[in-house]
Amino acid sequence: MNWMQQIDAYCERTDAALWSEPLNALTNAAFLLAALVMAWRLRGRPLPLAWVMVVVLALVGLASGAWHMWAVAWTGAADSGSIAVFILIYLYAANRHFLDLRPLPALSLTALILPALAAAGWVAGRLPFFEVSAVYWPVALLIAAYAAGLWRRAPATARRLALGAALLAVSITARSLDAPLCDTVPIGTHFLWHLLNALMLGWMIETYARHRAGQHTRAT
Repeated sequence: MNWMQQIDAYCERTDAALWSEPLNALTNAAFLLAALVMAWRLRGRPLPLAWVMVVVLALVGLASGAWHMWAVAWTGAADSGSIAVFILIYLYAANRHFLDLRPLPALSLTALILPALAAAGWVAGRLPFFEVSAVYWPVALLIAAYAAGLWRRAPATARRLALGAALLAVSITARSLDAPLCDTVPIGTHFLWHLLNALMLGWMIETYARHRAGQHTRAT
């Protein structure tokens, strides 16, 4: 594979220039802002997994910013990879602390869920409209499934997860509409994916932190 191969993937890009996607590039600052906000909210709290999520959230912003400036294969891989790392960490954290599993069972369940996500992505990739963001739709469904599973035992956490799933669904929709609406909206809609996804990822960290603080049996 040629890791320096140029890739034109978004409506806003019109050539291979560094700043051909200014809006898509600059809106990645939202991920850095979300990471700073969550770092401030977590200050002084011994929540190692939450702190790792904050660091990865910042890396998502940096990787995505690089991808939208240098649109080549390796930056695209870094962008997708950083998001995948966040998902894996959060999934383990959810199994560990939402489901109250010990580390090894939580890790094992995380590993077992991955093939299901891949299979769901394969199905989504063969459906009209959903194929554009096929890898992300199963994640929204998974968050909704955790919300449903926690509805009686941890209703406040369940409601927060449901909101996170809804935010992600809207975010993915914005991502998926970028190409179809390109003739109507020349700047594209991908920048909305950045803004909404930054909000959603920050909210998911907040949800985890509140659950660990015991704020899971009531809405706060």
